[in-house]
Amino acid sequence: MRNISVEHSGRPLIEDYEIEMVERKGIGHPDTICDALAEEISKALSKEYIKRFGEVLHHNVDKIALAAGASKPEFGGGEIMKPIKIILIGRASSEYRGEEIPVDEIAIKACRNYLQNNMFNLKVENIEIESYLSHGSNDLVSCFERNKKDIPLANDTSFGVGYAPYSRLEEMVLKVTETLNSPKYRIEHPWIGEDVKVMGLRDGNDFLFTLGVAFVDKFVSSLSEYISLKRQLEEDVLNICEEINKEQKKRADSISVSINTADHEDNPDSVYITVTGLSAEMGDDGMVGRGNRSNGLITPNRPMSLEAACGKNPINHVGKIYNVLADELSNRIYSEVKGIEEVYVDILSSIGRPIDQPKKLSVKVSPKEGVKVKSLEKEIVDIANDELDNIRSVSKRLIEGELRTY
Repeated sequence: MRNISVEHSGRPLIEDYEIEMVERKGIGHPDTICDALAEEISKALSKEYIKRFGEVLHHNVDKIALAAGASKPEFGGGEIMKPIKIILIGRASSEYRGEEIPVDEIAIKACRNYLQNNMFNLKVENIEIESYLSHGSNDLVSCFERNKKDIPLANDTSFGVGYAPYSRLEEMVLKVTETLNSPKYRIEHPWIGEDVKVMGLRDGNDFLFTLGVAFVDKFVSSLSEYISLKRQLEEDVLNICEEINKEQKKRADSISVSINTADHEDNPDSVYITVTGLSAEMGDDGMVGRGNRSNGLITPNRPMSLEAACGKNPINHVGKIYNVLADELSNRIYSEVKGIEEVYVDILSSIGRPIDQPKKLSVKVSPKEGVKVKSLEKEIVDIANDELDNIRSVSKRLIEGELRTY
């Protein structure tokens, strides 16, 4: 018998808050780059371990840092003066059954492949990667090794949180960022860099969006063209939000968009242009866990875990698995159980305990008018048990990159 509880959330619906704030850091933000690289390393190591030994070995590579370089951007094309430096820190099994595994080589290759495939204007010579991966501590490796054929044992006491559905503001912030970061949009608008940050504010029923977008200098010939392209981008973002607004039951009273508000538009030296489309070339450093949560957003009006999920092993590190599972479970409950306005899921682990037996799984629901929480309890508990029964599928999908972690 698992320790699962269902209760009334006791909190206002997100749309009933007068003020709501939501943020997403795009794929080129220094923090998101670190998250992505940590996840790429974990996936690469997992696949290499499976290839060599038929199983994933212990690893946690969630301490990646990015130190910004130096650049001299100019309209028509500037230059990089000092490369970006990325430092890989973490634990990874580098020897097993008498066989050595080149974990540093695997990690660096995974990072370079990701950057080359996702950062259009970042050249190999613009980046340096140093790896300091070391073998894990005996106690955590031992915990990882036990019960391999059964359910893994949690290697930490931690919690994961999730909720459903997204609010209108959350949907807009996510859609805007993912559209501007999509390969199709960047090919059509080469002057837009990957470093995009979207901050959304709902004030009553008015929606205000502030974006930071790194422009690529070689595709912008002058200050006047920069200003013109910025206005075009503001219009595109507004159209994206208006399309989502049309699909909502409750529509916004107004939507406004501002981009690169720190610009001094009569000074060519005081606008946001970059050589690579990344602030990491000079303006900002990064680190795993400082950006988006596992559902892709930063949501101060919602419960959030501060866990750095990216880079943790996908087999028994509940700091990763439980956050992803909480997202999956909350979405499934919301979509399958009738009579729910909102649902929140909290899952707490206990180190050394099987990951399918959390110390506590708490589901908090806001029922629709006239619906009693008690009438929903059995269906919710059945879904929660089903997800826990199949928890190892979460690990497989994480290794294959099928689940969002940032």
